[in-house]
Amino acid sequence: MNKIKVDLVAAARPNFMKIAPLFHELIKHDNFEVRFVHAGQHYDFNMSQSFLNDLKLPDPYVHLGVGSGTHGAQTGKCLIEYEKVLLAAPPACVVVAGDVNATVACALAARKLNIKVAHLEAGLRSFDWSMPEEINRLLTDQISDLLWTHSPEADDNLIREGIDPARISRVGNIMIDSVVMLKDKIENMQHWQTLGLSCRGYGLLTLHRPSNVDHFTRLERIVDILISSAHMLPLVFPVHPRTKHHLKQFNLWGKLASCQFITLLEPLPYMEFMSLAFGCRLVITDSGGLQEETTFLGIPCLTMRNNTERPITVREGSNKLTNFDQLEIDIQKVLDGNWDTGACPKLWDGNTSQRVAHDIAQMAI
Repeated sequence: MNKIKVDLVAAARPNFMKIAPLFHELIKHDNFEVRFVHAGQHYDFNMSQSFLNDLKLPDPYVHLGVGSGTHGAQTGKCLIEYEKVLLAAPPACVVVAGDVNATVACALAARKLNIKVAHLEAGLRSFDWSMPEEINRLLTDQISDLLWTHSPEADDNLIREGIDPARISRVGNIMIDSVVMLKDKIENMQHWQTLGLSCRGYGLLTLHRPSNVDHFTRLERIVDILISSAHMLPLVFPVHPRTKHHLKQFNLWGKLASCQFITLLEPLPYMEFMSLAFGCRLVITDSGGLQEETTFLGIPCLTMRNNTERPITVREGSNKLTNFDQLEIDIQKVLDGNWDTGACPKLWDGNTSQRVAHDIAQMAI
């Protein structure tokens, strides 16, 4: 029997969480030959290798070594290096996930060689063209053969952009598959205890968007607000390398570190981070994936952005778009119990990888 050769491409933390459950599902079946391709866009150990360990992903078939750099440099290097891999041994299908630079680069490399491309987490739109991720999403969706979506509005976005509905398959949220897959182990970790904290006695903070961390005046204001807010609820802050760089560059790191109610951490492995998410009272973030994980867990999420490509988390879940000037008011609402934790959206059930695997088999026929 000829096996269906599938490349699973990942580059950054959220990609690994989307690829892992699909990898484990595909290798259960004799008709798939799976290659894990690591673009190397996240090169910090806790942002990359530790995630692979936690999610039980194998050593990559190939590591493209993209590293840091401008958007053009990352995209160009990834396109060049992955094209070499495809020319040497082409798969039947390339699966790309999310919206990082490697997503669009690897999709483009495959599409130009007439290799089928499938986009996992397609159709997300913030409608904010100042976000590089939005451009990556749009381009990847246009050139993909199959588009896997996790919500009705994602379907609507694609159809409105002229995508043939036959190319769209709503499969649910595969990030939730990773949470379900490791749920028991995560619950047993209780990582907050190692920090001297109590369950529901702290907030979890993540911050990395350029609009929040790249400019001195903006970041200084955010630091002041976080220090003030932490007096209401202690905050645990695993600091993204980009954010740490700018905090130190702008001489704000010491100010933040001196606040006794803020615990600064290095980026955490997946299970340790998720353990903190499981145990927190609320999440403050400008991330994308955390909006979904908190909705699944029913944890209040304060998203510090003007828009979201995941509106279902606001409409049906526990997420709210807000801003730092409103932060203390929103924290008080959560502490007062005045926050709608919503419900888990349809198909966010831990079985998305099974539906995706079925689609791949059908696409290869």
